[in-house]
Formats: sequence, structure tokens, C-alpha cells
Amino acid sequence: MADDYQLPAKTQIGHVHLKVSNLQRAMDFYCGQLGFEVTTMYGTEAAFISAGGYHHHIGLNTWYSKDTLPAPLHNAGLFHTAILYPTRKDLAAIYRRLLDAAYPFTGFADHGVSEALYLNDPDENGVELYWDKPKELWPVNPDGSLMMYTRHLDLDDLLRELA
Repeated sequence: MADDYQLPAKTQIGHVHLKVSNLQRAMDFYCGQLGFEVTTMYGTEAAFISAGGYHHHIGLNTWYSKDTLPAPLHNAGLFHTAILYPTRKDLAAIYRRLLDAAYPFTGFADHGVSEALYLNDPDENGVELYWDKPKELWPVNPDGSLMMYTRHLDLDDLLRELA
């Protein structure tokens, strides 16, 4: 577009709403494994969940997807939902929790600006669990733009946060 409009700097993504095939199974993952709290239910077909008392960070519903198969991997759609943890220690704690539950991961990465754990929910929706490094530590290119990358995440070092 020709105009110079930019979103206000404090704009945030408020929530994500996911179609799931089995509401209880999705709640077992998002609430039981990841620790979100139910804020409200819409009958037996939808749940709204949050962290810290917000009205909802994630909506889960079976309105169009009850008992269906996951969306095809190589089609357009949501790549993953990213859940931002406040500290590296918090990320280490959820990593330990999921390790103890033998929950499968799909990847791990140091992106320069953040560190991330990747997994899928029960409906094969991608989930990224991450924390942002302090902004003053973000790598930059000579022109001042961010230098993001995907490198090995030292998981043993991450777990040392819990010591």
C-alpha cells in the first residue's frame, strides 16, 4: 500500500482459536500438560483457556472439526502457535515437565533473539514454547536489522536453569 500506516508499537496478538477434533484431549494437553487454566466453557464444544487470569489466550473448539483428522501438513494453514514464557527458567521448567511426561518434541532451536522448543498438540497443530532473550543481546547485521537464525539449543544448559 502507498500510505505509511504502521500498527501502534504496543499492539499484541491477543489469542489464537484452534479447531480440534476432541475437546477433552486438547484440554488434557493445553491445561493438563502446559498448565493453562479454563476461563469458560461453551457447552461441550468449546473451551477458552488462559494464563494468569486473562479472559483467554487460546480458544479450543469442535464446531467444524469434531472427530476429524488433522489438517494436511503440506497445505496452507497455521504453522504453529507460539507461547512466550517470561524467563528462561520458566522455559526450562516446562521442558523438564514435558520430558518427565515423555511428551515427544519435534525440534529445539536457538534463534539468536529467542530459544524455542517445538512440539505438536494432539491434533498435530504445531506449538512453539519459547522465551525472548533480553533485547540488548539480540544479534544484529551491519545494517542494524535483526540477525535471526536457527542454531542448536543446548538443552543441558537450559536445564541448568533449574539447579
